[in-house]
Amino acid sequence: MEQDFFEEERYLKAHKRVREIKGFYWNLFWYAFTNIVWFALIIYFNGEENFFEYGFWGMGYGLIPNVIFWGLGLFIHWFVVFGRHLTFSKRWEERKIKEFIDKDTNTKY
Repeated sequence: MEQDFFEEERYLKAHKRVREIKGFYWNLFWYAFTNIVWFALIIYFNGEENFFEYGFWGMGYGLIPNVIFWGLGLFIHWFVVFGRHLTFSKRWEERKIKEFIDKDTNTKY
């Protein structure tokens, strides 16, 4: 009975992790899609010369603020989903120590 509980808990944890990763990739897809379409519409309707005259900030479209702030949000989303394992935790230290010890024992002097 206890084994089933742990199996279900592991499944729920893995399911949550998959949903987090899937959510990040959907966010990334919509970020790229929206900015590409927005850029294309600005070029198409305003012409290339107007686009470069006013730049990304001009004509009230605000493409650069969209890219910057949504990109910042996307980076934070990435860090929440994938960045947890990038910190220098005790587990990381132990893994590195073991790696160096193994490397040192395999090295012939």
